[in-house]
Amino acid sequence: MHPSPASATREFPWWLLVAVAMAVAIAVFIAASDLYAQVFATVSRGIAITVFVTVVGFSLASLIGLGVALMALSNSLLLRQIARFYVEIIRGVPILVLLFWIAFAGVPAFVALWNFLAQPLQQAGLIGELLVRDVSLLWRAVIALTIGYSAFISEVFRAGIQSVDPGQIEAAQALGLSRFQRFRLIVLPQAIRIILPPLGNDFVAMVKDSSLVSVLGVADITQMGKVYASGSFRFFETYSIVAYIYLILTVGLSLGLRAFERRLRRKQAG
Repeated sequence: MHPSPASATREFPWWLLVAVAMAVAIAVFIAASDLYAQVFATVSRGIAITVFVTVVGFSLASLIGLGVALMALSNSLLLRQIARFYVEIIRGVPILVLLFWIAFAGVPAFVALWNFLAQPLQQAGLIGELLVRDVSLLWRAVIALTIGYSAFISEVFRAGIQSVDPGQIEAAQALGLSRFQRFRLIVLPQAIRIILPPLGNDFVAMVKDSSLVSVLGVADITQMGKVYASGSFRFFETYSIVAYIYLILTVGLSLGLRAFERRLRRKQAG
């Protein structure tokens, strides 16, 4: 059953046309204004760091989240309890607090533990002593975002895996498929339809939450804006550009993810 022309007209993304028109108008204004062009040139230097933090942090968080989800669905009571403990504790700590804790408490504690365990190798001259300053603030921020988002992503994976009909898994087991084969051939292709939308939402959310790394002095978009505004006192112009860049990134990413979801659904339906 195809939608009527009137229905299709109502469903047309008029909001997108308005948003694109506004984005183009703002871009033209920025190009025509020496002040706004200078602000944009300065702030845009942080885009690469923002993209790096988001992509690396989300990729690692997805890997850890999948592992925690598989632990939560394990037949082992111990693994299930460890997974539940991890998820509940990490989800209970705000991302900003976790960022500070990892940067100024967790990493120094890990360095001290590493040096204690590696002391025989260090005395033998095989490896050098690890110093806290050897772990950059950039990587401390990535680690914090990875840990923080892995707890939420693990719940997305768990819900997606549990949505698969157990009868299909039992049938695959009866056919002699291994646990890995059942997961790769039966569970994952069906679970991905449930997993993908919330996973995409988490990815967009991490783009925005990556701005929190500016509190550590990491030169992302927000930090570059803070530095420029504090030196020029052009707060309105600077943070308007910062918001504009984040909107371009997040809205563009959301549209790309929706298009990918529609393409995946058509592929699976065909």
